[in-house]
Amino acid sequence: MIVNTELENKGNLVPSKIINFKKDVDTLYFSTENNVVLQLTVLRDSVLRFRYTTTGTFENDFSYAITKYASTGYNHLEIEESKTDYIITTNKLICHISKDNLRVKLYDAVDNVLISEDETGFHWEESYQYGGNIVKMSKVSKDGESFYGLGDKPSHPNLKGKRFENWVTDSYAYGKDSDPIYKSIPFYTGLHNSKAYGIFFDNTFRSFFDFAHERRNVTSFWAQGGEMNYYFIYGPKMTEVVESYTDLTGKPHLLPPLWALGFHQCKWSYYPESKVKEVTSKFRDLKIPCDAIYLDIDYMEGFRCFTWNKEYFPDPKRMVKELADDGFKTVAIIDPGIKIDHEYSVFKEALDKDYFCKRADGPYMKGKVWPGECYFPDYTKPEVREWWSGLFKELIEDIGVKGVWNDMNEPAVMEVPNKTFPDDVRHDYDGNPCSHRKAHNIYGMQMARATYQGLKKFAYPKRPFVITRSAYSGTQRYTSTWTGDNVATWEHLWIANVQAQRMAMSGFSFAGSDIGGFAEQPQGELFTRWIQLGIFHPFFRVHSSGDHGDQEPWTFGKEVTDIVRKFIEIRYQLLPYLYTCFWKYVEDGTPILNSLVLYDQEDVQTHYRTDEFVFGNQILACPILEQNAKGRRMYFPKGNWYDFWSDEIVKGGRELWVDSDLDSMPIFVKEGAIIPKYPIQQYVGEKKIETVVLDVYYKEGKEKSQLFDDAHDGYDYTKGRYSLRTLKLTGKPNELIIQQHKEGKFDASYETFEIKIHGLPFEISEIQVDNVVIPLERIETNGISTMIINKEFSELHLIGTL
Repeated sequence: MIVNTELENKGNLVPSKIINFKKDVDTLYFSTENNVVLQLTVLRDSVLRFRYTTTGTFENDFSYAITKYASTGYNHLEIEESKTDYIITTNKLICHISKDNLRVKLYDAVDNVLISEDETGFHWEESYQYGGNIVKMSKVSKDGESFYGLGDKPSHPNLKGKRFENWVTDSYAYGKDSDPIYKSIPFYTGLHNSKAYGIFFDNTFRSFFDFAHERRNVTSFWAQGGEMNYYFIYGPKMTEVVESYTDLTGKPHLLPPLWALGFHQCKWSYYPESKVKEVTSKFRDLKIPCDAIYLDIDYMEGFRCFTWNKEYFPDPKRMVKELADDGFKTVAIIDPGIKIDHEYSVFKEALDKDYFCKRADGPYMKGKVWPGECYFPDYTKPEVREWWSGLFKELIEDIGVKGVWNDMNEPAVMEVPNKTFPDDVRHDYDGNPCSHRKAHNIYGMQMARATYQGLKKFAYPKRPFVITRSAYSGTQRYTSTWTGDNVATWEHLWIANVQAQRMAMSGFSFAGSDIGGFAEQPQGELFTRWIQLGIFHPFFRVHSSGDHGDQEPWTFGKEVTDIVRKFIEIRYQLLPYLYTCFWKYVEDGTPILNSLVLYDQEDVQTHYRTDEFVFGNQILACPILEQNAKGRRMYFPKGNWYDFWSDEIVKGGRELWVDSDLDSMPIFVKEGAIIPKYPIQQYVGEKKIETVVLDVYYKEGKEKSQLFDDAHDGYDYTKGRYSLRTLKLTGKPNELIIQQHKEGKFDASYETFEIKIHGLPFEISEIQVDNVVIPLERIETNGISTMIINKEFSELHLIGTL
């Protein structure tokens, strides 16, 4: 029965020969002599699902990760049988299934190049302790192959030669290469011979990934229970892989409100009310833009969720309104631990309705968290999620809090050996009862989902804003995230940079770090460099521990304050660019941050770069990561790049030194780009936008840019009330043409564009707008030509002499 005796001797079992094949529309079944069944489903020409059972029957097919909105359908499906294999062909892939042992080989259908092949392939080991199987998969790792993804791992972006564990863990003051930490995203992208593919192992048990660490030419993944159930996603471009994975597990359901992309200030903890007001007032006095202020656990009465400490905050509704009047949106923390207190209405209601998690033998799961001894809701039960979402009525609808921050939801429990629930805790799992071994990695995701449903209900007609610390694949549908309790060190600045890039290539772009470090205290230089990096992270928040010193922008002296203000102002100017990137992410799953390998996988030099990244598709940034640095060497990907500060043009495909004192950072703009900018505001909505700046970077050739706009909150954009402007640039030696095409029914408040043209190689002798010559009303400053034109132009044509 067993084909591979070496594996059998190690306790591993493998499939034997195929004895039966069956086809059901887009799903194929291959059954073997030893009762193994492979279920192969063709979701798309480029996406195949492989699902194995060792008992001849499959479990109920249920996943928290896969969205019901995932794209399906293929253009071509052909099945052949050879002497040795079954061969399944789509427009993008050719899949060979070995008749001897179910081993899989996958080829590019266009050029027949081998993309991926099983080594042992599917194998398993019986779990005598828990029942079921430890399920395993091994694949051949090609020479020169690189691997990326797995979410927030604080390691080099290229995973080659490393091994990782997926078990979401409260990891205070984690360090470089700490593993596991807060998230479980069992998805990676492989790249070799300029072809990229992805594998998403949709298994919520504790899982492991080995990228040629134990054996040089073998990549493997396995889990301590559940099914071997994975999706193979083909590119061949990395961006296509990431977009397809994000489509499969879900794009964000809604755009965030624009204010959520502004600057946020947080500390453990700002209290009482007078301290909150002191901090917010200083932001306005110093004219440092800020949109959100956070309340950590000390705003509660004895750390009981959904309560207020009336000594610290005697009238929260009044305070929240006064903060809102000054442009500050209040964000409050909510943890999963509910204090055991029979006088506490939230506890009593959940107890009466039997909504708390239980141990295997019946008692409630009891654990110590901030309030003391707590019980914990089972968010995997639909009625518990519905109940939980209803608890937000007072906080959101009545008091006016604008956002909720879910923390400690791994779930973190104090004073137990493994810092979380014991394995025997039981969960409903949406009608698929299971132990915590299966539900652990999705507990925080389901809490965030229930929180999102509550905010969506009670913030309406405004959009919800939720943050979570713990996540599983698909959590990006509901919430933003941050990278947890980091440390105020230069190493952690490097970690924050690679984590945000890795999250973006793992389908979760709305992420950032605790700027300045949560634990310990940064010096002014480190804080400044971290802010400079943070302006390019979609989630842009300073957060620090109350155990250490203050960490507001004015803490480190006037020089630092002035530099930090300058960079936060750049973030606010770039909001329309970031908002457009977010729209592309919500529409197409396009990552907002692009590691250089994601930007240009053809260039082998990009495969191991850690520091440089492309923000959107047109701004190249590289943080300064060393103390006392006056600059650094950085790699420029293909193309020509304008220095953001000087307009000097740098030719890509090489590494160069870039000067960058403390008041600067290496930032470059892709030639041909048209970057939209707002005027500086102290908070989103402070000013009526009357003119939008378009920074145009001349290129000889063609380039396309876009500008998405809507009401910046609410749901009208989902009904067509948005504006999408596509701007096509064509540059010639003595001409520059910008053509505009507009879609959507939204009419923005601004009437004009202020067009600033960088790097124009000729003197302008004539300006035409929509084929009409207009007077040469323009300003020339430092080589930048500036002119004002109506926002509804169709074509701007500049003609000049060399």
